[in-house]
Amino acid sequence: MRPAFALAMTLAFASMGALAAPSSTPAATSTNTPSAQLHALFEKSWNAQHPKPAEGSTGYKQLWGDPGMAHEARQLADAKANLAALKKIDIDKLDPTDQLSYRLFEYQSNDAIAGAAFPDEAQGLITQLWGPQLSADEFRSAHFDNAKGYAGLVRKLNALGPYLAAFTERMQQAMAKGIVQPRVVMERVPDEIAANIARDPEQSPYYAPFKKLPDSIPATEQKKLRDDAKAAITGVVNPAFAKFLAFFKDDYLPHARTAIGVSSLPDGKAYYAYLVRHYTTTDMTPAQVHQLGLKLVAKIHRRMHALFKQIGFKGSYKDFLHYLRTDPKFYYKNPDDLLEAYRAATKRVDPHTVDILGTWLLPRVPYGVHPIPAALAPNTYPAYSEPPSRDGSRAGYVGVNLYKPETRPKYEIQVLMCHEGRPGHQLQIPVANELDNLPKFRRYAYYNAFGEGWALYAETLCDQPMGLYTNPYSKFGYLDYQMWRAVRLVVDTGIHEYGWTRAQAVKYMQDNTALTDQNIATEVDRYIVWPGQALSYMIGEQTILKLRAEAKEKLGDKYTLKDFDDVVLGQGSLPIAVLKDVVNRWIDNTLAGKPADQLPYACKPRTVEACAAK
Repeated sequence: MRPAFALAMTLAFASMGALAAPSSTPAATSTNTPSAQLHALFEKSWNAQHPKPAEGSTGYKQLWGDPGMAHEARQLADAKANLAALKKIDIDKLDPTDQLSYRLFEYQSNDAIAGAAFPDEAQGLITQLWGPQLSADEFRSAHFDNAKGYAGLVRKLNALGPYLAAFTERMQQAMAKGIVQPRVVMERVPDEIAANIARDPEQSPYYAPFKKLPDSIPATEQKKLRDDAKAAITGVVNPAFAKFLAFFKDDYLPHARTAIGVSSLPDGKAYYAYLVRHYTTTDMTPAQVHQLGLKLVAKIHRRMHALFKQIGFKGSYKDFLHYLRTDPKFYYKNPDDLLEAYRAATKRVDPHTVDILGTWLLPRVPYGVHPIPAALAPNTYPAYSEPPSRDGSRAGYVGVNLYKPETRPKYEIQVLMCHEGRPGHQLQIPVANELDNLPKFRRYAYYNAFGEGWALYAETLCDQPMGLYTNPYSKFGYLDYQMWRAVRLVVDTGIHEYGWTRAQAVKYMQDNTALTDQNIATEVDRYIVWPGQALSYMIGEQTILKLRAEAKEKLGDKYTLKDFDDVVLGQGSLPIAVLKDVVNRWIDNTLAGKPADQLPYACKPRTVEACAAK
């Protein structure tokens, strides 16, 4: 998945303590009850973090966001105020679901405060993977039923100049403190910025939504919208990006750092240690993560070697990897054929989703597969998941990379779609979104170790029980994806803790995976600019697999995979410590005689029925 920056994770999770039995009556509605106070705090915080622009707004802060340091200071002050308000609420007077929400809100507030001690906002302003130079992606997918929505896009275009000026000022402030990204990666960005400048405004990526307007808009109004959009592109967008490009090439790049590790920044060692805790939602140290990675790489190597022998390839294992990377039979020549293969892979999953999740929890919103825009494709992932809109008005999508199809192996297609589609991100995220009984900050939360851990775990579900890796090569592709995520534990910590060079990181991935050189290059550059995030996948998956093994052992005949997966997903995205608590409480409840399909802290969260006391 692409970055989800709004969420704060924690350094440490407070002890869950003993919780009361599930409530058999709805929460009281009086504004004086602890529950009402708690939910009022949740709503106030959510609205402050997700303000809706006033009707007809023209200011860049309302339309694009506020990149300024004053805004960062206000966010920190809000987190501290929210935490203080939370502490005034008596947690012992809340029902179990609210107690869990209390601790998750406390979790996020604590991490926002802890993260403010480091230059996270400044360090992550812009990379080859995100930043204002990629904002046209939002316009490509924009669609409205009336002129009002398109008029809003025109206002947004006209506000782009002031926004880029404020963004440039924030970058200059970060540069003055030595907070910059590595030049070796940031040299990808000028071409991305230049792609936003179009001599013909109708060829601008920002004009895409205006090319085909709905018939419900009168022709005269359509013409005005198009004329206004072209005027904004010519008069505001093009000059703003031209100025931003000159700043980036002439000022930022010469000051970009040569060292690629984040530890080279001021207080960088402590900053990276925080990022490890932040993204894994554990208290693991970089050294512990590195050692775990080495062990997992060795373990998965043994499985890959066994399959390599089963295939019967004549030559060494190294020769086999070269064969996989270079033999034309493993690749499509035509991007359209590659796209069709991705779509077919998602359809193979559909009949099996009922084998791994209760039908009551399966998401209602559909999803599809479409190409990643050509302007983004060279520098981005093989695929990524685009969640559905929060109100369900837009389906989810998996964006697939059709750039250089000769570098996109056929044997990786199924496992990649299992991760980004269903049963991966396009299952977990919509399930959480549709848990209507939970406050918004929980429904739309995204803890990386949980979300990426689930998606990696989903790859194992496509192996068993789904049986979708139907030949030795697709099974090898599945194992190679497991190896890819294990290698990340070594490479990310190698770069940011132990001072590895980019060449060292590339070679380690070449030696230990069957990934193509194109994929390896974009992956290593991703780890360089996004320290710690890549650790979340394997840490999360290993936790889920361990919890599943423990549940099987303890529950015996009472265990089913569907009940276990329901428990994992049924409370939305969770930090690792909380996930462990939820699963262990379910195990204890089931052993105590409660129905195995009854979730801890709630029964079936979509229903309004009270949990039956057992």
